[in-house]
Amino acid sequence: MDNKRVKIFTGSASPELAKKIAASFGSELGNLTIQKFSDGEFTASFEETVRGQDVFLIQPTFPPVDNLFELLLMIDAAKRASARQIVAVMPYFGFARQDRKDKPRVAIGSKLVADMLTAAGVTRIMTMDLHADQIQGFFEVPVDHLFASTVFLPYIKEHYDLSNLVIAAPDTGGTKRANAYAKYFDLEMAICYKQRRVANEVQNMMVIGDVKGKDVLLIDDIIDTAGTLCKAADLMVEEGAKSVSAMCSHPVLSGPAYERLEDSQISELVVTDTIPLKKQIDKIKTLTVSELFADVIENIEAHKSISSNFII
Repeated sequence: MDNKRVKIFTGSASPELAKKIAASFGSELGNLTIQKFSDGEFTASFEETVRGQDVFLIQPTFPPVDNLFELLLMIDAAKRASARQIVAVMPYFGFARQDRKDKPRVAIGSKLVADMLTAAGVTRIMTMDLHADQIQGFFEVPVDHLFASTVFLPYIKEHYDLSNLVIAAPDTGGTKRANAYAKYFDLEMAICYKQRRVANEVQNMMVIGDVKGKDVLLIDDIIDTAGTLCKAADLMVEEGAKSVSAMCSHPVLSGPAYERLEDSQISELVVTDTIPLKKQIDKIKTLTVSELFADVIENIEAHKSISSNFII
């Protein structure tokens, strides 16, 4: 593989993760400038040639929307600078929760984002733990959908007593993911069934499965306000669980999330660095996905299979 043909750049969303990915790949970040104007407008400029190069743009698109628009400008700049390939590396794909019309007269945000990325000129997408797998079908370019289980499963093996562990889904939407973890370790599974009045507000919950005297591990893809996760943990304790911990791929952690976690029954929350934490608290343990992304970039450039990078 010719590493000289690869150039890795980042916007302002998560430069630390980008540096780690570049270092794991064996290179340095390219020189790209995001110039901001006093009225809030900004522009992206490559300060080195990318003509004929395979350009990897590392930019998770968590809120604010500036992160998404930065990525679109970076893609457009690379296209106009005659890059050979333009790969958007989006560890966190924003607007993924808007994957369908769940009521009349609403937007399908993830489809709109896919269309904008394609129109900007992206030739490939690399992302992790999409909220809905079918979002891959919104793109007309290849999508490499990676899984945080690649880093979570070794951590579970090393730090948890599998003889007393129960894998749990904090809601019915996460059943498939929790079931995959439970099957891998041959463990029992529990499910929290919840009803919502409005988005981000849980009305009531109940547990399906036996957690009495067990160490419960809640598995989810996104932790936003932490309301569902904390209510699920409280419910598990009420049902007799010995301890409750959680693993979530993307630590959005907005609003009262940190305060809720501090006051919750969750003893440990394990997340990845797809989104940088706003602050660090003792309960949160962060695992890096930089080596995984670097390995996949290397395999893509060498035209090798990336299936070996998936565990479940």
